[in-house]
Amino acid sequence: MMRRAMPSETVSLHLPNEAATERLAEQVAALARPGDVIALHGDLGVGKTRFARAFIGRLTGEAEVPSPTFTLVQTYEAPVAAIWHFDLYRLTAPEEAIELGLEEAFSTGISLIEWPDRLGPSLPEDRLDLTLDFASAEQPEVRTVSLTGRDGWAPRIVALGQSLTHHA
Repeated sequence: MMRRAMPSETVSLHLPNEAATERLAEQVAALARPGDVIALHGDLGVGKTRFARAFIGRLTGEAEVPSPTFTLVQTYEAPVAAIWHFDLYRLTAPEEAIELGLEEAFSTGISLIEWPDRLGPSLPEDRLDLTLDFASAEQPEVRTVSLTGRDGWAPRIVALGQSLTHHA
C-alpha cells in the first residue's frame, strides 16, 4: 500500500521563559478541535507538561492540572471536546497504550501526548509535532520550539506563524 505525501508546515520559535511557553500553549489551544493529536517531544524537564497544563487550562478553565505520569492518562471536559493528556514515559512497547483509550481519544477528543515515540506506528500521521529544546546551558530558562503541522494542522501552523510574527 502506498502512502500519500502529507502536507506539512513548520514554525520555529524562541521562548525566553516559562510564561512564553504558556502563552504559546494557549495560542495552540485556541486552534485545537475534535480529533486533533498534539505530539509533545523533548527531553525530561524541557516543559512538555507545562505546555500541556497551560493548553488544558485555556480550554477548561481549570487552574490545577495534574501530570498523568503515574496514571498514564488524564481526561478533562472542555466545551470544544474532551482533552486526553497522555504521558507515555513509562511505556516499554506501543501495545501497552491500547488499553488507554487511544481510539476514542483520536477520533473524538483532543489528544496531548508526551513521549509520543512510545506509540510507534499507532501515532497518527495527521498531527501537530511540537518539539521543545533547551536553548543553552547558559540560559536554562530559555527554550526553542519547533511546531510541525502535518495534514490538517499544516494551514493552522502557517496562520499561527503569521500571527506570531505580526504581534512580535
